[in-house]
Amino acid sequence: MADVLSVGVNLEAFAQAISAIQALRSSVSRVFDCLKDGMRNKETLEGREKAFIAHFQDNLHSVTRDLNELERLSNLVGKPSENHPLHNSGLLSLDPVQDKTPLYSQLLQAYKWSNKLQYHAGLASGLLNQQSLKRSANQMGVSAKRRPKAQPTTLVLPPQYVDDVISRIDRMFPEMSIHLSRPNGTSAMLLVTLGKVLRVIVVMRSLFIDRTIVKGYNENVYTEDGKLDIWSKSNYQVFQKTWLRSYIKLFQAPCQRCGKFLQDGLPPTWRDFRTLEAFHDTCRQ
Repeated sequence: MADVLSVGVNLEAFAQAISAIQALRSSVSRVFDCLKDGMRNKETLEGREKAFIAHFQDNLHSVTRDLNELERLSNLVGKPSENHPLHNSGLLSLDPVQDKTPLYSQLLQAYKWSNKLQYHAGLASGLLNQQSLKRSANQMGVSAKRRPKAQPTTLVLPPQYVDDVISRIDRMFPEMSIHLSRPNGTSAMLLVTLGKVLRVIVVMRSLFIDRTIVKGYNENVYTEDGKLDIWSKSNYQVFQKTWLRSYIKLFQAPCQRCGKFLQDGLPPTWRDFRTLEAFHDTCRQ
């Protein structure tokens, strides 16, 4: 058996596998040639049929034999080590007891994880840079003169596109009604009504939620001049912990842990992210 290179490939088996591929291609070609030529060189129909069937079976046996040989050689070729710029650490892959000391495979996983972390960190940095933070003069320790706010560029979407997205969301959840308005020009404001449980005022900046106010169904959501009130909070503590659509049964669903409807005067306000089951804050642990 030939020596195995540091890349983990058996060259002798590799050369034999190439020859086996060529043999397999030839045997497959003979099968199609047999089908193309059909029944020939026999005087009677019965003789031609027997000769054709025998010839066809021989060709099929050749294909099966060559395919089995190729599969056998493929197991002997070996798997090349992954090519990563890990410098001399690639020598760790030559360890004959890889199952007992999988140091090299763990190093590769750490390298891939580090690359993904760097990629996502770059995306997060770009998003954060586009959201300029407002700092007061006291926080900055300088004069109250503010720097000009950086305007987002890549995240600005046409108002019509935002309206279409909101319209699709409205159709997806029939238990919620969404009314969209633009009192200040480009910024969208949504009034979301969930059954007869609550109302939500959502201030949008493109498709980003800038502010959310949740109030009870019977609470007033408008100011004296008829505009949506985006500053006043609800008088009820329960509506300061909202999961929107899953709150359609806020006062009807018991806690999945203790089975009670109220605890400390509040219904189960916490929801499981996957199942949306209801839990009290103290029962979710």
